Amino acid sequence: VPNLQGPRYISPVPSGGFVVSEECGDVKVFMSSRKLLCSLSSKYGHQFGNPAGVCVDRDGSILVADEQHHTVHLFPEHGAPICLVSTGLQRPAGMACSSSGHLFVADTVENCVK
Repeated sequence: VPNLQGPRYISPVPSGGFVVSEECGDVKVFMSSRKLLCSLSSKYGHQFGNPAGVCVDRDGSILVADEQHHTVHLFPEHGAPICLVSTGLQRPAGMACSSSGHLFVADTVENCVK
């Protein structure tokens, strides 16, 4: 996939495509054909600071860690974004969603996983 603006983190989505965060920019969702499906900032009107880790939960919602804003937001397929974590993160980076519904976030300032 060409023409990304500083690709950082990537995660598969259930439909066979993938989601990728761009440094100091946006988060983009691609179909399995590698065609752009949407930009989360355009679809939701969301302003990212520095999107980092991305993952997709068992319901297909996209979760994004924002290093600059120290937050984690959930982007459901339909409806408005939901801020899941707004305190306790210094620099959220990599993330993973478990099949049992747990969210794991690596904090690179505190050198831990929360």
